[in-house]
Amino acid sequence: MFLGTGAAWAVPEHSCECLICKRMMELGEERTRTSFLVRGPEKILVDCGPDFRLQMRRNALERPDLVLITHEHGDHYLGLDDLLAFRRCTPRAAWRPIPVYATQQTWDAVEQRFGYLVGSLIEKRKAVPGEPLSGIKTRVLPFSTFHGPSAPGSVGYFIQDRSGAGTSSVLYTSDFMSLPEEPSFLLEPDVLVVQSHWLNEPRNNRPHHMSFQCALEYIRRWKPVKATYLVHLSDGDQVAADPCNDYLKKLDPMSPLKHPLSGDTYPVPLCQAQWQDVVDRIAGDMGIPQPVVVAQDGLSAVV
Repeated sequence: MFLGTGAAWAVPEHSCECLICKRMMELGEERTRTSFLVRGPEKILVDCGPDFRLQMRRNALERPDLVLITHEHGDHYLGLDDLLAFRRCTPRAAWRPIPVYATQQTWDAVEQRFGYLVGSLIEKRKAVPGEPLSGIKTRVLPFSTFHGPSAPGSVGYFIQDRSGAGTSSVLYTSDFMSLPEEPSFLLEPDVLVVQSHWLNEPRNNRPHHMSFQCALEYIRRWKPVKATYLVHLSDGDQVAADPCNDYLKKLDPMSPLKHPLSGDTYPVPLCQAQWQDVVDRIAGDMGIPQPVVVAQDGLSAVV
């Protein structure tokens, strides 16, 4: 279940007059900070941002069995305090802290803010890239991602359910611009969940995020078996004739995506329906064989 599918400030942004935010507000669309829940042998919450209380209520979430934190940026862990709702409504003798996994670099930041939660609400557990997480039923492998110097602890997670007759797997990249290495377990997951912060790769990728334009190469290379889902969408693309293109968050495209034969530039989408339409066209034109789904808040999918 995709609890949130938006970028660090969510979209639409308050007081923003850009064409993307205006169209989303007209339609009543909203993308809260990116987070999702995997239900298998265990209920695994991946990232717990500042919208988590709202996401819990919207989706009637039960207590997760464990939490995976991808990196030390606030939109991915500032909701940890809201897990207290589960402890406050549990008999004292029955409560057990929720295991939370993150790299040591990420824990260095998380403990500065939420050290008081460790031992009572959450149990600190370390994630080491390339090593399966210990103490759980599900096979979870963290892998290093490059998300710039402000997030040295950044990782993605490969999550595999081996409890049934077969296996099923989800590969989640989190926020990233590139990978220092690509271990073999990244190849051919059942489902790939990949960041798509912009449609077009910016000329200056100063926040070190992944665009759909660059994600296409990873989709081709990793070959997800069933589908790819796009998350962490922002309003940072420049839109033709938008007077707000000079906003700080709007970045010049390096070389906008174009049709491989006609050379026509694909339009920048303003809303969910336009995003899915443009992505369908691009994936078809580029020969991507499996569906590429633009995830939206509340979407559930079966692997």
